Amino acid sequence: MKTITVVFYDRQFAGDWRYAFDEEALPAFFSGLNQELQGCGVAFDYQFERCITMRINGYGDLLNSIRIRSLEDGFSSLCLSQVVGASQDANLLADIKRGVRRVAFSPESIVPQDSAQVCHNCGCGC
Repeated sequence: MKTITVVFYDRQFAGDWRYAFDEEALPAFFSGLNQELQGCGVAFDYQFERCITMRINGYGDLLNSIRIRSLEDGFSSLCLSQVVGASQDANLLADIKRGVRRVAFSPESIVPQDSAQVCHNCGCGC
């Protein structure tokens, strides 16, 4: 079974911008995600990295403070923003769900960090 871990860095909000994120909602969120996808051969987990603090100026920085690990797919610290791109409605839990599903079911579609093209891992050479 493939395990995907979502890592939450500590956050320091700068300026007036804030995002109300209830960390106590995470156990139920991940339990529901695991229950929904239990037959698909993937398990989701989360952890906090309190020793790493990111300065948050806006929603994009908040997405960057959340990392996805899927060692089976070769991702040890993938920024959530790299996986989901621009958020449709700044709903953090929905963006996490969208990101982990993409890593779980189509990791080959995630643009490599130093590339402007999508590598489909099909041998096409992109």
